[in-house]
Amino acid sequence: MALKLLTLSLILAASAAAAEPGIAYRSVDPFIGTGEDGHTFPGATVPFGMVQLSPDTQIRHFKQSYKWAAGYRHEDTTLLGFSHTHFSGAGHSDLGDFLVVPISGQVQLEPQTAEKPGSGYGSRFNHSSEIAQPGYYAVTLEDSRIRAELTATTRVGVHRYTFPAGAPARILLDLRSSIYNYTGKVLWSRIRTRGDGTMTGLRETRGWAPGRQLYFAMRFSKAPVKRELMNREPAVEYRGFKTPGTSAEDTAALEGRGLVGVFDFGELSGPLVVKVGLSTVSEDGAIANLNAEVPGFDFDAVRSAAQATWSAALEAVEVKAPADTLKNFYTALYHTLMAPSVAMDVDGSYRGPDNQVHKASGFTFVSTFSLWDTYRAEQPLMTLIQPDQRTNDVVRSLVASQQRSPYGILPIWQFQGIETWCMIGYHALPVIADAYMKGIRGYDADAALKAMIASATYGPFGHLADYMKLGYVPTDRDAEGASQTMEYAFDDWTLARMARAMGRAEVAAQFEKRANNWRNIFDNRLGFVRPRKADGTFAEPFDPALAGKDSGFTEGNAWQYSWYQPQDEAGLIRLLGGDDKLVAKLDAMFDAKVDPKQYAHVEDISGMIGQYIHGNEPSHHLAYLYNYAGQPWRTQERLKQIVESQYKPSPEGLVGNDDLGQMSAWLVFTALGFYPVAPGSNEYVLGRPFVEEASLRLPNGKVFRVTAEGLSEGNRYAGQVLLNGKPLVRAFLRHEEILAGGELKFVMSAQPNKTWGTGERPFSMSTQGR
Repeated sequence: MALKLLTLSLILAASAAAAEPGIAYRSVDPFIGTGEDGHTFPGATVPFGMVQLSPDTQIRHFKQSYKWAAGYRHEDTTLLGFSHTHFSGAGHSDLGDFLVVPISGQVQLEPQTAEKPGSGYGSRFNHSSEIAQPGYYAVTLEDSRIRAELTATTRVGVHRYTFPAGAPARILLDLRSSIYNYTGKVLWSRIRTRGDGTMTGLRETRGWAPGRQLYFAMRFSKAPVKRELMNREPAVEYRGFKTPGTSAEDTAALEGRGLVGVFDFGELSGPLVVKVGLSTVSEDGAIANLNAEVPGFDFDAVRSAAQATWSAALEAVEVKAPADTLKNFYTALYHTLMAPSVAMDVDGSYRGPDNQVHKASGFTFVSTFSLWDTYRAEQPLMTLIQPDQRTNDVVRSLVASQQRSPYGILPIWQFQGIETWCMIGYHALPVIADAYMKGIRGYDADAALKAMIASATYGPFGHLADYMKLGYVPTDRDAEGASQTMEYAFDDWTLARMARAMGRAEVAAQFEKRANNWRNIFDNRLGFVRPRKADGTFAEPFDPALAGKDSGFTEGNAWQYSWYQPQDEAGLIRLLGGDDKLVAKLDAMFDAKVDPKQYAHVEDISGMIGQYIHGNEPSHHLAYLYNYAGQPWRTQERLKQIVESQYKPSPEGLVGNDDLGQMSAWLVFTALGFYPVAPGSNEYVLGRPFVEEASLRLPNGKVFRVTAEGLSEGNRYAGQVLLNGKPLVRAFLRHEEILAGGELKFVMSAQPNKTWGTGERPFSMSTQGR
């Protein structure tokens, strides 16, 4: 979502000690970055894992929790414990399931406050004791002197705790703790002891995804000598009758809304390993996942396997660049490989948007769809580096969700199978269409197109009935109507592209017409998109800088959204009056003098360069639009300005939250020298590279190499571009040219080449038929 609650600009890359010749990223020192807003999770996971095990430094009431959306904030000096589910930079918050707290002294059942360390459970810590690598996290808890280590498989989190000699070893499990917390968020929970000592349970919460159920199974490498199960729920009028057991120690199972378990292991001679399996389906499913993925207690073996999995994923791109650029690049690539995440048991069972259990056959059901963000660059990147494995799973999961949806539409913002209804548009369409247009076919295309049409014609969603009737969404009926109109029009174009490619001419014609609906709210006189009312008049007064409530726009304003027609930028140029007019508008946007306080009331605007807002996705394609006006060298200038101000190999990391990989995917593409302005067009608009060399290892066995001859601080322009040794005169690449392998060579220059790329322009529907 785009309410930016930051990602962690995390670590990324294996340590120098693990370096291997020829694998560039392995020589990069790890680092933890938090992003400007401090929302991070420097924990243990594997690519697209269900488990994302990480420390939680503070748990706040939801009205104060924006800065802790991922549970961890780099500036904090205390942490509470380690929970198993997190988002990587989502703009809203939830999760933080099943908090595990190691304790070596007196057990306290309530969490400490950051202002009063020691007032409850938790500990102080220092960043100097942290290690954060792909698949591994470690920290020393200063108050308890416990060394905590975390690693993971897809569905299992594995903890290793080394307790101080002579101190008792205890584990507290808190089923109450939740990111974005509030009284009553836990609707119900359960914990019970199985005959073999396995602890299992569930938690159902009313959070961002209402009625979300998550189950766990927990095992210890040493049997506890004592166990206590307690319900700490505040007083309620009726709790029912007491379960068997005379005390917390002899209670074998408990249900309620405030459950805590304490497990005492006495004094241990070695580390304690705790493993926790997750399932969205059932406790038995969690046990099956635990048995399948981590049958023993060999922490180091799990860690090695996790890091090997990351190595294989990160080796998709090998880069040569200065150290800071290398860190930025592989941190970004790491982030792109975290979501959508697996939301299915090892036997294929998953929970769908109807909150019922279904079975996936022949694919892995994935969820965590931040589609308003990720259709732009995150998912297009997967079509290059994981088309068969990841992209097919995504498309099949989207279609399966549509088929199980009570509303019969594709996901909007879904996680763990449950819809949140966050953000606007129906952006599953460009994800599916982009995959189809690129020849990725591991799904039922007819079912996919049917799902797309159903989503684009479901009148009750997002004032689509008005959109279909009037050709726009009136802002006197929907406060975000201008943004919705722009985004619906692009989505409609992607549907039309796929329909025409499938020979469905009637459907294609219907949605090609709708793809022009952005024109219905474009004011030719002022040269801006404007909110329009149901009676056909533009809303007055009009301020293109107005954002937030009553602006007509979603997390932006007319300065960003007026150029949001990736399907037809040539059409925009004609409305504005020519190339120079678009260039002037872009320059005015980038060069505007803006007081950031003007947007203090809009929580998700960050990374401002004039009226350009890099921390928010509607701006992400804008620097590339100079190419459409025949001035690629201006794109090159703006990209340098953006990259240098918005990405850092430091704790600030990103200027806005990562939005499940979109901010990072933008950097990956831009660093390579090209970007998918219009997913579904099969074209990538050229910029300029920010790495000296890059080898994109394609799943078809071929390698696409990018080189930047003479790249330096002084040589910032592309003086010449060659594709496979021949001059490339157009400022865009075709998808098939990348898949064929070969070399894209930029000859860098201190002076701009103002004649290059001025002829054939990138795709626009009004100049290229459709």
